[in-house]
Amino acid sequence: MRPGPLLTLLAGDRGTAVFLVLVAIVGVIVPVLHLGPAEDSALHLTGYTMTLVGKYMTYALLAVAVDLVWGYCGILSLGHAAFFALGGYAMGMYLMRQIGSRGVYGNPVLPDFMVFLNWTELPWFWRGFDIFWFALIMVALVPGLLALVFGWLAFRSRVTGVYLSIMTQALSYALMLAFFRNDMGFGGNNGFTDFKDILGFDLHADSTRVVLLLVTCLALAATYVACRKIVDSRAGRVMASIRDAESRTRFLGYRVESYKLWVFVFSAAVAGIAGALYVPQVGIINPGEFAPINSIEVVIWVAVGGRGTLYGAAAGAILVNYAKTFFTSALPEVWLYALGALFVLVTLFLPRGLTGLMDGLGRAHERAGQDLISREADG
Repeated sequence: MRPGPLLTLLAGDRGTAVFLVLVAIVGVIVPVLHLGPAEDSALHLTGYTMTLVGKYMTYALLAVAVDLVWGYCGILSLGHAAFFALGGYAMGMYLMRQIGSRGVYGNPVLPDFMVFLNWTELPWFWRGFDIFWFALIMVALVPGLLALVFGWLAFRSRVTGVYLSIMTQALSYALMLAFFRNDMGFGGNNGFTDFKDILGFDLHADSTRVVLLLVTCLALAATYVACRKIVDSRAGRVMASIRDAESRTRFLGYRVESYKLWVFVFSAAVAGIAGALYVPQVGIINPGEFAPINSIEVVIWVAVGGRGTLYGAAAGAILVNYAKTFFTSALPEVWLYALGALFVLVTLFLPRGLTGLMDGLGRAHERAGQDLISREADG
């Protein structure tokens, strides 16, 4: 099917330019409206709104990561919340080490929850997290290594379809149960919170919140550009053929498992980065982030926005989470039902999501214009 005007506009370099402009607008307008107008002004954006926007942008980054593997390679992962949470925990470990003697118990080395549980020394896997660059490496390395091991075992065994989805969901659920345990050394049910600063800057200061939002926007823009380059490359065309006809692609001589593995690892690393940006802005990370429902929600974001588009996934994440914020306060008892109904309706009637709907409307408008020109010419 020939793409309509929307997809034509948003494809390739022009689409990248449009997306980058929109992200830049958010990165400029939101801080300006937060820092510029007086607090009693109608144009002023509160710190709470800043946090919400930052959270939405991290969710958009996560959605782009999922769309890369699902929309372009056909890997329906229901476990990307695990990679998101692992990146968040890596950043949370750094932030906890920065608290030092300012904690409730005043221990300069051990976080408060370890002192409360009568731990006497810092576990080996916590060492190095007092160094920012080490934490940054772990943010992408830990989810990437987990994805590498899991993907190598799954893809070499040619596990595909719903079976792979169930396995990724089981992985996320197993990690959630493990992190709930106090003896794991990750804060148990409460996780990490009460962060003070990052790189010496107060996390509660307006300037720090602005910088975190800007960094999130830059990460989203850079990730989008990288993913667009991937899907427009020769490797991207092979990924699309794997999605559409995996057996035929393998028959043509391509190492399908290798393509699936590297894109899965890359997507997991991006999800970890999204989690790391989420934690300092929201101020907490706990085992609930591993919950399978979170991974399912990410898939819903991508489906609603339009999978296989990247920009649609980002838009879907922002729109669905804005709706969630609104309806959980206005109609909290019906939100989960509405979310489930939304996914069912999109699957049945909008398989290409909102971007597909807009593209179809654009084609209809284009055809109507051509018909009008033809009638005028005949008349």
